[in-house]
Amino acid sequence: MTLSNQQLAEIFNDIADRLEIQGELVFKVRAYRTAAENIAALGRPLAELWAEGQLETVSGIGKEIAKKIDELMRTGRLEFYERLKREVPDGVVAMLRVPNVGPKRAKLFWESLGIDNIEALEAAARAGKLRSLPRMGEKAEQSILAGLEALKHRASGRFRLGDVLPFAESLVAELRRVPGVHHAAYAGSLRRGKETIGDVDILVATRDPAPVMQAFLAQPGIAQVLASGETKSSVRLENGLQVDVRAIAPEVWGTALQYFTGSQQHNIRIRELAQRLGYSLNEYALTRQTDGKEERFADEAALYARLGLAYIPPELREDRGEIERAQALGAGHVLMPDLISASDLRGDLQMHTNWSDGTADILTMARAAVALGYEYILITDHTAGLAVAHGLDAARLREQRKAVDEANAQLAREGIAFRVLHGAEVEVRSDGSLDLPGEVLSTLDLVQISVHTALNQPREVITARLLRAMQHPHVHILGHPAGRLINERDGADYDWEAIFRAARERNIALEINADPARLDLSDTLARRAAELGCLFSISTDAHAPTALNNRIYGVLTARRAWLTPAQVINTWPLERLLAWARHAR
Repeated sequence: MTLSNQQLAEIFNDIADRLEIQGELVFKVRAYRTAAENIAALGRPLAELWAEGQLETVSGIGKEIAKKIDELMRTGRLEFYERLKREVPDGVVAMLRVPNVGPKRAKLFWESLGIDNIEALEAAARAGKLRSLPRMGEKAEQSILAGLEALKHRASGRFRLGDVLPFAESLVAELRRVPGVHHAAYAGSLRRGKETIGDVDILVATRDPAPVMQAFLAQPGIAQVLASGETKSSVRLENGLQVDVRAIAPEVWGTALQYFTGSQQHNIRIRELAQRLGYSLNEYALTRQTDGKEERFADEAALYARLGLAYIPPELREDRGEIERAQALGAGHVLMPDLISASDLRGDLQMHTNWSDGTADILTMARAAVALGYEYILITDHTAGLAVAHGLDAARLREQRKAVDEANAQLAREGIAFRVLHGAEVEVRSDGSLDLPGEVLSTLDLVQISVHTALNQPREVITARLLRAMQHPHVHILGHPAGRLINERDGADYDWEAIFRAARERNIALEINADPARLDLSDTLARRAAELGCLFSISTDAHAPTALNNRIYGVLTARRAWLTPAQVINTWPLERLLAWARHAR
């Protein structure tokens, strides 16, 4: 039976978990984890090496583990593993997914209270049964309850980008301050800007790893140290996030950063390209197959150039056509040099104030935008159809126009060249009609429509509903089109091709909502819409001044969709934006 690298890695990680719960020696546990990690990162199927009798050429695979792989490949099962599964129940291993529950605690709960699954653990914690156990107490019991709640909120096993990026940036900044550090950066799916993150990989270039590891392991918020080595350490944070820090030599920085940034499919294609050129490629060097001569790269661009490729920005490394494009451009170029960046944004076109469900007034939101270097904002408070958000009816919308004019007058008196635009986030009713009449919408600078209710309507029904709303002559922007909440709620099941065609024909911009709970449109949908010729906005949906900083998440999503500033309407000067709004139809 042929097992994939991922399947083998999962088996060996599971073996390590069960051995650790049993209290096995640390070096034995670490051996299985190392094997799992190296198998998962291998650039070719391990089954091929097994067939060639070359298993022990893989770092971390010695004679004993090679024998186990052989048994798995030949029979599809491993007697040693089957025995472990009989000795340690699956439910006890599952408790390790709960933040603040490590192997020792899982063993304690199992052996002392007979707790052998997550549901029993929660029941015991809520009944106050954990606090009386050795090395526990009320505070520890509360931390486990908090971990159980966190687990529910990330049932996908992945964390939202916005919940991880600020932490990673802070940690990288701390590690850069360690003496002897040349470079430090986060890698993996986080560097690629994916909407959800499994774990965090951080690379540090240094010739003295010990202070780096000490600084890392001294960080607050660590619930469990999973591994502590000379050049690599892993921890699990109190919220359940795993963080790995690797120390590497400065001269291999570019090779390692490219390797650990991924994605897996992108890296496979890159290694295949190297092989066709007569080389093998790993995280340390490009090695000539004829004589073993190594080439090391201190930056990624040099590595890509050596392979005859243009430099590929991290967000594009998903094996979605970027390698072919980079080959066509050739070495010394940059793929998508005009990829959008945060500095391209001139304004934000969706935000809420205390007129509906926001926390700040119009002028406060404007001042926060001025501080970001913006030239304009669009106030888009909810309309009355979304009663839960204290939405505005026609009369209150007219009153709000006066407040917008007053804010602009005040900014002008202060000599600030900035414009507050008046808009609304207009509710799309279940039949596709809008909850404000055309004569009211015509008074607004720009109009955004959004669907907040009945998102589970059948595809043909909800598609027809939105298409009807998009036919309205005063609509400029379609807000958070799918209506999804990452890790919480799927979006509507639209016929996206029909929606995108209508947006292009009606000249309606599709919002990339930068709220990290939304990131809606997704990168894949946005890229398809761009291929069909659609325009976009990147807005934060801010309900407080600080949320305007979430723009980076929308920009990362847009970069993953291969968007340029020309395709995003809030990169345009104000005069062009307003001219487009007047003549969009």
